[in-house]
Amino acid sequence: MHLSTKRFNATLTIFFVSYSIFEPVSNIFLKRLSPPIFISSIMIIWGLCMTFMGFAKNWSGLMAARWFLGLSEAGLFPGIAFYLSCWYTRSEIGIRTAIFFSSAAVSGSFGGLLAAGISQMDGVGGHPGWAWLFILEGIITIILGIASFWAIKDFPHRAKFLSPAKLKRYINRLNSDKQGLGERGSQNETFQMKYLWMAISDYKTWISMGIYSGILMPLYAFSLFLPSIINQLGYSPNASQLLSVPPYVAATFLTIFIGWYGDRTRQRGFCNIFTSLLGIAGFIMLLASSKPRVKYAGTFLGALGIYPCAPNTLSWIANNTEGEYKRGIVLGFVIGWGNLSGIVSSNVYFNAPDYSAGHATVIAYMSVFLLAGSVLLRQLLQRENRLRTNGERDKWVLGLSSDSLKDLGDKRPDFLYTL
Repeated sequence: MHLSTKRFNATLTIFFVSYSIFEPVSNIFLKRLSPPIFISSIMIIWGLCMTFMGFAKNWSGLMAARWFLGLSEAGLFPGIAFYLSCWYTRSEIGIRTAIFFSSAAVSGSFGGLLAAGISQMDGVGGHPGWAWLFILEGIITIILGIASFWAIKDFPHRAKFLSPAKLKRYINRLNSDKQGLGERGSQNETFQMKYLWMAISDYKTWISMGIYSGILMPLYAFSLFLPSIINQLGYSPNASQLLSVPPYVAATFLTIFIGWYGDRTRQRGFCNIFTSLLGIAGFIMLLASSKPRVKYAGTFLGALGIYPCAPNTLSWIANNTEGEYKRGIVLGFVIGWGNLSGIVSSNVYFNAPDYSAGHATVIAYMSVFLLAGSVLLRQLLQRENRLRTNGERDKWVLGLSSDSLKDLGDKRPDFLYTL
Protein backbone atom coordinates (compact mmCIF):
# COMPACT_ATOMS: atom_id res chain seq x y z
CA MET A 1 0.00 0.00 0.00
CA HIS A 2 3.06 2.24 0.21
CA LEU A 3 2.10 3.50 3.68
CA SER A 4 3.98 6.37 5.24
CA THR A 5 5.82 5.70 8.52
CA LYS A 6 3.08 7.56 10.40
CA ARG A 7 0.27 5.51 8.85
CA PHE A 8 2.20 2.25 9.26
CA ASN A 9 2.68 2.93 12.98
CA ALA A 10 -1.00 3.89 13.31
CA THR A 11 -1.95 0.56 11.74
CA LEU A 12 0.15 -1.25 14.33
CA THR A 13 -1.18 0.91 17.18
CA ILE A 14 -4.93 0.51 16.58
CA PHE A 15 -4.65 -3.25 17.12
CA PHE A 16 -3.35 -2.77 20.65
CA VAL A 17 -6.10 -0.29 21.55
CA SER A 18 -8.98 -2.67 20.78
CA TYR A 19 -6.95 -5.62 22.08
CA SER A 20 -6.53 -4.00 25.50
CA ILE A 21 -10.12 -2.77 25.81
CA PHE A 22 -11.68 -6.24 25.72
CA GLU A 23 -9.06 -8.19 27.70
CA PRO A 24 -10.07 -7.13 31.25
CA VAL A 25 -13.59 -8.56 30.82
CA SER A 26 -12.86 -11.42 28.42
CA ASN A 27 -12.53 -14.07 31.13
CA ILE A 28 -16.02 -13.27 32.43
CA PHE A 29 -17.37 -14.24 29.00
CA LEU A 30 -15.12 -17.31 28.96
CA LYS A 31 -16.47 -18.44 32.33
CA ARG A 32 -20.09 -17.96 31.28
CA LEU A 33 -19.93 -19.34 27.73
CA SER A 34 -17.47 -22.20 28.39
CA PRO A 35 -13.94 -22.53 26.92
CA PRO A 36 -14.89 -24.57 23.81
CA ILE A 37 -17.52 -22.06 22.68
CA PHE A 38 -15.64 -18.87 23.58
CA ILE A 39 -12.15 -19.77 22.34
CA SER A 40 -13.29 -21.39 19.10
CA SER A 41 -15.59 -18.43 18.34
CA ILE A 42 -12.93 -15.75 18.78
CA MET A 43 -10.44 -17.79 16.72
CA ILE A 44 -12.86 -18.02 13.81
CA ILE A 45 -13.64 -14.30 14.02
CA TRP A 46 -10.01 -13.20 14.09
CA GLY A 47 -9.19 -15.62 11.28
CA LEU A 48 -11.85 -13.88 9.19
CA CYS A 49 -10.43 -10.46 10.14
CA MET A 50 -6.94 -11.54 9.14
CA THR A 51 -8.20 -12.89 5.83
CA PHE A 52 -10.03 -9.62 5.12
CA MET A 53 -6.78 -7.73 5.79
CA GLY A 54 -5.37 -9.46 2.73
CA PHE A 55 -8.17 -8.02 0.61
CA ALA A 56 -7.95 -4.47 1.98
CA LYS A 57 -7.52 -1.96 -0.83
CA ASN A 58 -6.75 1.15 1.20
CA TRP A 59 -5.50 2.32 4.57
CA SER A 60 -9.01 2.80 6.00
CA GLY A 61 -9.96 -0.79 5.24
CA LEU A 62 -6.73 -2.05 6.77
CA MET A 63 -7.33 0.02 9.92
CA ALA A 64 -10.86 -1.37 10.30
CA ALA A 65 -9.64 -4.95 9.91
CA ARG A 66 -6.85 -4.37 12.45
CA TRP A 67 -9.34 -2.92 14.96
CA PHE A 68 -11.61 -5.97 14.82
CA LEU A 69 -8.60 -8.29 14.78
CA GLY A 70 -7.49 -6.88 18.13
CA LEU A 71 -11.02 -7.04 19.54
CA SER A 72 -11.48 -10.70 18.62
CA GLU A 73 -7.97 -11.86 19.51
CA ALA A 74 -8.04 -10.18 22.93
CA GLY A 75 -9.70 -13.08 24.72
CA LEU A 76 -7.20 -15.77 23.78
CA PHE A 77 -4.18 -15.20 25.98
CA PRO A 78 -5.93 -14.21 29.24
CA GLY A 79 -8.42 -16.99 28.51
CA ILE A 80 -5.78 -19.70 28.11
CA ALA A 81 -3.83 -18.46 31.16
CA PHE A 82 -7.02 -18.56 33.24
CA TYR A 83 -8.12 -21.91 31.77
CA LEU A 84 -4.81 -23.57 32.65
CA SER A 85 -4.95 -22.18 36.20
CA CYS A 86 -8.32 -23.94 36.65
CA TRP A 87 -6.97 -27.33 35.59
CA TYR A 88 -3.53 -27.49 37.22
CA THR A 89 -2.02 -26.98 40.65
CA ARG A 90 0.36 -24.16 41.46
CA SER A 91 3.40 -26.39 40.94
CA GLU A 92 2.17 -27.61 37.55
CA ILE A 93 0.97 -24.50 35.77
CA GLY A 94 4.35 -22.91 34.96
CA ILE A 95 5.61 -25.48 32.47
CA ARG A 96 2.22 -25.62 30.74
CA THR A 97 1.90 -21.85 30.44
CA ALA A 98 5.48 -21.77 29.16
CA ILE A 99 4.75 -24.39 26.50
CA PHE A 100 1.69 -22.44 25.39
CA PHE A 101 3.52 -19.13 25.33
CA SER A 102 6.56 -20.62 23.61
CA SER A 103 4.27 -21.04 20.64
CA ALA A 104 4.56 -17.24 20.31
CA ALA A 105 8.32 -17.59 19.97
CA VAL A 106 7.90 -20.53 17.59
CA SER A 107 5.39 -18.57 15.52
CA GLY A 108 7.89 -15.74 15.42
CA SER A 109 10.48 -18.06 13.94
CA PHE A 110 8.07 -19.68 11.49
CA GLY A 111 6.62 -16.26 10.73
CA GLY A 112 9.98 -15.22 9.40
CA LEU A 113 10.24 -18.35 7.27
CA LEU A 114 6.66 -18.01 6.03
CA ALA A 115 7.12 -14.34 5.21
CA ALA A 116 10.24 -15.15 3.21
CA GLY A 117 8.44 -17.91 1.30
CA ILE A 118 5.02 -16.34 0.79
CA SER A 119 6.58 -13.08 -0.39
CA GLN A 120 7.49 -15.06 -3.53
CA MET A 121 3.74 -15.23 -4.32
CA ASP A 122 3.77 -11.55 -5.19
CA GLY A 123 1.33 -10.96 -8.06
CA VAL A 124 -0.45 -14.32 -7.80
CA GLY A 125 -4.19 -13.74 -8.26
CA GLY A 126 -3.53 -10.04 -8.53
CA HIS A 127 -2.53 -9.76 -4.87
CA PRO A 128 0.84 -8.62 -3.47
CA GLY A 129 2.94 -11.01 -1.41
CA TRP A 130 2.06 -9.36 1.93
CA ALA A 131 -1.66 -9.85 1.19
CA TRP A 132 -1.18 -13.58 0.65
CA LEU A 133 0.52 -13.80 4.05
CA PHE A 134 -2.64 -12.49 5.75
CA ILE A 135 -5.01 -14.54 3.59
CA LEU A 136 -3.27 -17.88 4.13
CA GLU A 137 -2.69 -17.35 7.87
CA GLY A 138 -6.32 -16.28 8.25
CA ILE A 139 -7.64 -19.40 6.53
CA ILE A 140 -5.45 -21.65 8.70
CA THR A 141 -6.70 -19.85 11.83
CA ILE A 142 -10.34 -20.39 10.81
CA ILE A 143 -9.73 -24.12 10.29
CA LEU A 144 -7.98 -24.45 13.67
CA GLY A 145 -10.75 -22.42 15.33
CA ILE A 146 -13.39 -24.85 14.09
CA ALA A 147 -11.30 -27.84 15.22
CA SER A 148 -10.70 -26.29 18.66
CA PHE A 149 -14.40 -26.56 19.52
CA TRP A 150 -13.92 -30.32 19.87
CA ALA A 151 -10.29 -30.23 21.03
CA ILE A 152 -10.77 -27.92 24.03
CA LYS A 153 -12.44 -29.37 27.11
CA ASP A 154 -14.72 -27.56 29.54
CA PHE A 155 -13.79 -26.51 33.10
CA PRO A 156 -13.07 -29.41 35.49
CA HIS A 157 -16.46 -29.44 37.22
CA ARG A 158 -18.19 -29.76 33.82
CA ALA A 159 -15.67 -32.15 32.24
CA LYS A 160 -17.67 -34.97 30.67
CA PHE A 161 -14.64 -37.10 29.80
CA LEU A 162 -13.95 -37.79 33.50
CA SER A 163 -15.89 -40.40 35.45
CA PRO A 164 -17.64 -39.15 38.62
CA ALA A 165 -15.00 -40.83 40.80
CA LYS A 166 -12.08 -39.35 38.84
CA LEU A 167 -13.77 -35.95 38.78
CA LYS A 168 -14.16 -35.97 42.55
CA ARG A 169 -10.50 -36.92 43.05
CA TYR A 170 -9.39 -34.22 40.61
CA ILE A 171 -11.42 -31.49 42.31
CA ASN A 172 -10.21 -32.58 45.76
CA ARG A 173 -6.65 -32.40 44.46
CA LEU A 174 -7.15 -28.82 43.29
CA ASN A 175 -8.89 -27.90 46.54
CA SER A 176 -5.97 -29.21 48.58
CA ASP A 177 -3.64 -26.95 46.59
CA LYS A 178 -5.88 -23.93 47.43
CA GLN A 179 -5.64 -23.01 43.78
CA GLY A 180 -8.16 -24.22 41.30
CA LEU A 181 -11.61 -24.35 42.79
CA GLY A 182 -11.45 -23.00 46.31
CA GLU A 183 -13.23 -24.63 49.22
CA ARG A 184 -16.70 -24.13 47.75
CA GLY A 185 -15.91 -25.51 44.29
CA SER A 186 -16.13 -23.42 41.18
CA GLN A 187 -19.55 -24.77 40.30
CA ASN A 188 -20.96 -22.70 43.18
CA GLU A 189 -19.12 -19.48 42.32
CA THR A 190 -21.21 -17.07 40.27
CA PHE A 191 -20.08 -13.64 39.17
CA GLN A 192 -20.60 -10.83 41.67
CA MET A 193 -19.28 -7.27 41.59
CA LYS A 194 -17.35 -7.93 44.79
CA TYR A 195 -14.95 -10.10 42.78
CA LEU A 196 -14.17 -7.12 40.56
CA TRP A 197 -13.53 -4.99 43.64
CA MET A 198 -11.34 -7.69 45.20
CA ALA A 199 -9.25 -7.72 42.02
CA ILE A 200 -8.76 -3.97 41.62
CA SER A 201 -8.20 -3.32 45.34
CA ASP A 202 -5.36 -5.85 45.59
CA TYR A 203 -1.91 -4.23 45.49
CA LYS A 204 -0.55 -7.32 43.73
CA THR A 205 -2.75 -6.55 40.74
CA TRP A 206 -1.22 -3.11 40.20
CA ILE A 207 2.39 -4.21 40.70
CA SER A 208 1.78 -7.13 38.34
CA MET A 209 0.36 -4.75 35.74
CA GLY A 210 3.60 -2.77 35.91
CA ILE A 211 5.73 -5.91 35.65
CA TYR A 212 3.79 -7.19 32.66
CA SER A 213 4.05 -3.87 30.83
CA GLY A 214 7.81 -4.18 31.35
CA ILE A 215 7.62 -7.46 29.41
CA LEU A 216 5.09 -6.71 26.70
CA MET A 217 6.55 -3.41 25.51
CA PRO A 218 9.97 -5.02 24.78
CA LEU A 219 8.30 -8.17 23.43
CA TYR A 220 6.18 -6.32 20.88
CA ALA A 221 9.07 -4.05 19.95
CA PHE A 222 11.24 -7.11 19.40
CA SER A 223 8.70 -9.05 17.35
CA LEU A 224 7.63 -6.06 15.24
CA PHE A 225 11.04 -4.68 14.44
CA LEU A 226 13.52 -7.58 14.64
CA PRO A 227 13.66 -8.04 10.83
CA SER A 228 14.14 -4.28 10.42
CA ILE A 229 16.92 -4.26 13.02
CA ILE A 230 18.71 -7.15 11.26
CA ASN A 231 18.12 -5.52 7.88
CA GLN A 232 19.96 -2.42 9.08
CA LEU A 233 23.00 -4.63 9.76
CA GLY A 234 23.42 -4.93 6.00
CA TYR A 235 21.34 -8.00 5.12
CA SER A 236 18.64 -8.26 2.44
CA PRO A 237 14.96 -8.34 3.51
CA ASN A 238 14.66 -12.10 2.89
CA ALA A 239 17.95 -12.81 4.68
CA SER A 240 16.75 -10.65 7.57
CA GLN A 241 13.59 -12.74 7.87
CA LEU A 242 15.64 -15.95 7.93
CA LEU A 243 18.18 -14.58 10.43
CA SER A 244 15.32 -13.66 12.78
CA VAL A 245 14.58 -17.37 13.31
CA PRO A 246 17.52 -18.46 15.57
CA PRO A 247 16.82 -15.94 18.40
CA TYR A 248 13.22 -17.17 18.59
CA VAL A 249 14.34 -20.81 18.69
CA ALA A 250 16.74 -20.09 21.56
CA ALA A 251 14.00 -18.19 23.41
CA THR A 252 11.64 -21.15 23.04
CA PHE A 253 14.00 -23.53 24.82
CA LEU A 254 14.73 -21.11 27.68
CA THR A 255 11.02 -20.29 28.08
CA ILE A 256 10.15 -23.96 28.62
CA PHE A 257 13.11 -24.47 30.97
CA ILE A 258 12.14 -21.46 33.11
CA GLY A 259 8.56 -22.78 33.30
CA TRP A 260 9.85 -26.14 34.52
CA TYR A 261 12.34 -24.58 36.95
CA GLY A 262 9.75 -22.20 38.40
CA ASP A 263 7.39 -25.11 39.08
CA ARG A 264 10.10 -27.11 40.83
CA THR A 265 11.50 -24.30 42.98
CA ARG A 266 8.46 -21.97 43.25
CA GLN A 267 10.91 -19.09 42.88
CA ARG A 268 9.24 -17.29 40.00
CA GLY A 269 10.44 -13.87 41.12
CA PHE A 270 14.08 -14.95 40.86
CA CYS A 271 13.39 -16.34 37.38
CA ASN A 272 12.08 -12.93 36.29
CA ILE A 273 15.07 -11.15 37.79
CA PHE A 274 17.62 -13.44 36.11
CA THR A 275 16.09 -13.41 32.65
CA SER A 276 15.40 -9.66 32.69
CA LEU A 277 19.11 -9.04 33.29
CA LEU A 278 19.85 -11.06 30.13
CA GLY A 279 17.42 -8.93 28.16
CA ILE A 280 18.78 -5.64 29.47
CA ALA A 281 22.31 -6.74 28.55
CA GLY A 282 21.14 -7.66 25.05
CA PHE A 283 19.52 -4.31 24.33
CA ILE A 284 22.54 -2.47 25.76
CA MET A 285 24.61 -4.33 23.15
CA LEU A 286 22.18 -3.22 20.43
CA LEU A 287 22.30 0.36 21.66
CA ALA A 288 26.01 0.73 22.35
CA SER A 289 27.73 -1.32 19.64
CA SER A 290 28.13 -0.60 15.94
CA LYS A 291 29.44 -4.08 15.07
CA PRO A 292 26.91 -6.30 13.24
CA ARG A 293 27.98 -9.48 15.02
CA VAL A 294 27.68 -7.87 18.45
CA LYS A 295 24.26 -6.47 17.56
CA TYR A 296 23.08 -9.84 16.29
CA ALA A 297 24.30 -11.48 19.52
CA GLY A 298 22.33 -8.79 21.34
CA THR A 299 19.14 -9.95 19.63
CA PHE A 300 19.70 -13.42 21.12
CA LEU A 301 20.06 -12.05 24.65
CA GLY A 302 17.09 -9.78 24.04
CA ALA A 303 14.88 -12.73 23.10
CA LEU A 304 16.19 -14.83 26.01
CA GLY A 305 15.43 -11.99 28.41
CA ILE A 306 11.92 -11.20 27.18
CA TYR A 307 10.03 -14.34 26.22
CA PRO A 308 10.50 -16.49 29.37
CA CYS A 309 9.26 -13.64 31.60
CA ALA A 310 5.75 -13.47 30.13
CA PRO A 311 4.52 -17.00 30.99
CA ASN A 312 6.53 -16.99 34.21
CA THR A 313 4.83 -13.78 35.35
CA LEU A 314 1.36 -15.04 34.44
CA SER A 315 2.02 -18.26 36.35
CA TRP A 316 3.25 -16.18 39.29
CA ILE A 317 0.04 -14.13 39.25
CA ALA A 318 -2.18 -17.21 38.93
CA ASN A 319 -0.31 -18.89 41.80
CA ASN A 320 -0.99 -15.96 44.11
CA THR A 321 -4.62 -15.16 43.25
CA GLU A 322 -7.24 -17.40 44.85
CA GLY A 323 -10.82 -17.59 43.59
CA GLU A 324 -11.73 -18.27 39.97
CA TYR A 325 -13.48 -15.02 39.12
CA LYS A 326 -10.92 -12.87 40.91
CA ARG A 327 -8.07 -14.70 39.19
CA GLY A 328 -9.72 -14.37 35.80
CA ILE A 329 -10.31 -10.64 36.26
CA VAL A 330 -6.78 -10.01 37.55
CA LEU A 331 -5.25 -11.85 34.60
CA GLY A 332 -7.45 -9.86 32.23
CA PHE A 333 -6.41 -6.53 33.74
CA VAL A 334 -2.73 -7.45 33.83
CA ILE A 335 -2.61 -8.70 30.24
CA GLY A 336 -4.79 -5.84 28.99
CA TRP A 337 -2.59 -3.21 30.62
CA GLY A 338 0.53 -4.93 29.37
CA ASN A 339 -0.76 -4.91 25.83
CA LEU A 340 -1.32 -1.16 25.96
CA SER A 341 2.47 -1.02 25.97
CA GLY A 342 2.25 -2.23 22.39
CA ILE A 343 1.20 1.32 21.53
CA VAL A 344 4.58 2.51 22.81
CA SER A 345 6.37 -0.30 20.96
CA SER A 346 4.75 0.71 17.68
CA ASN A 347 5.96 4.29 17.90
CA VAL A 348 9.52 4.30 19.27
CA TYR A 349 11.43 2.46 16.51
CA PHE A 350 11.71 5.19 13.92
CA ASN A 351 15.31 6.45 13.78
CA ALA A 352 17.00 3.85 11.56
CA PRO A 353 19.65 2.52 11.35
CA ASP A 354 20.56 2.81 15.05
CA TYR A 355 17.06 2.78 16.57
CA SER A 356 18.62 4.36 19.65
CA ALA A 357 15.34 5.76 20.99
CA GLY A 358 13.65 2.37 20.66
CA HIS A 359 16.45 0.42 22.33
CA ALA A 360 16.72 2.97 25.15
CA THR A 361 12.96 2.79 25.77
CA VAL A 362 13.09 -1.00 25.95
CA ILE A 363 15.97 -0.85 28.46
CA ALA A 364 14.02 1.64 30.58
CA TYR A 365 10.87 -0.52 30.58
CA MET A 366 12.79 -3.68 31.48
CA SER A 367 14.79 -1.97 34.22
CA VAL A 368 12.03 0.03 35.92
CA PHE A 369 8.95 -2.14 35.46
CA LEU A 370 10.15 -5.72 34.94
CA LEU A 371 13.33 -5.90 37.05
CA ALA A 372 12.47 -3.43 39.83
CA GLY A 373 8.82 -4.53 39.87
CA SER A 374 9.76 -8.19 40.28
CA VAL A 375 12.17 -7.37 43.10
CA LEU A 376 9.52 -5.25 44.86
CA LEU A 377 6.72 -7.82 44.52
CA ARG A 378 8.92 -10.66 45.70
CA GLN A 379 10.00 -8.69 48.78
CA LEU A 380 6.40 -7.81 49.67
CA LEU A 381 5.22 -11.40 49.24
CA GLN A 382 8.13 -12.74 51.29
CA ARG A 383 7.28 -10.32 54.10
CA GLU A 384 3.59 -11.30 53.98
CA ASN A 385 4.44 -15.01 54.12
CA ARG A 386 6.59 -14.39 57.18
CA LEU A 387 3.77 -12.52 58.94
CA ARG A 388 1.31 -15.30 58.16
CA THR A 389 3.67 -18.04 59.28
CA ASN A 390 4.22 -16.21 62.57
CA GLY A 391 0.47 -15.97 63.15
CA GLU A 392 0.34 -12.18 62.86
CA ARG A 393 -2.49 -12.33 60.30
CA ASP A 394 -4.73 -14.69 62.28
CA LYS A 395 -6.67 -11.69 63.57
CA TRP A 396 -8.15 -11.30 60.09
CA VAL A 397 -10.35 -14.37 60.60
CA LEU A 398 -11.53 -13.75 64.16
CA GLY A 399 -15.31 -13.68 64.37
CA LEU A 400 -15.86 -14.44 60.68
CA SER A 401 -18.54 -16.87 59.53
CA SER A 402 -17.63 -19.88 57.40
CA ASP A 403 -18.94 -18.14 54.25
CA SER A 404 -16.89 -15.03 55.03
CA LEU A 405 -13.79 -17.18 55.51
CA LYS A 406 -14.29 -18.72 52.09
CA ASP A 407 -14.59 -15.27 50.53
CA LEU A 408 -11.15 -14.21 51.79
CA GLY A 409 -9.45 -16.13 48.98
CA ASP A 410 -5.70 -15.50 48.98
CA LYS A 411 -6.11 -13.25 52.04
CA ARG A 412 -6.68 -16.30 54.21
CA PRO A 413 -3.85 -16.50 56.76
CA ASP A 414 -3.12 -20.10 55.75
CA PHE A 415 -2.53 -19.15 52.10
CA LEU A 416 1.20 -18.75 51.43
CA TYR A 417 2.37 -16.92 48.33
CA THR A 418 4.70 -18.27 45.67
CA LEU A 419 7.88 -16.18 45.61
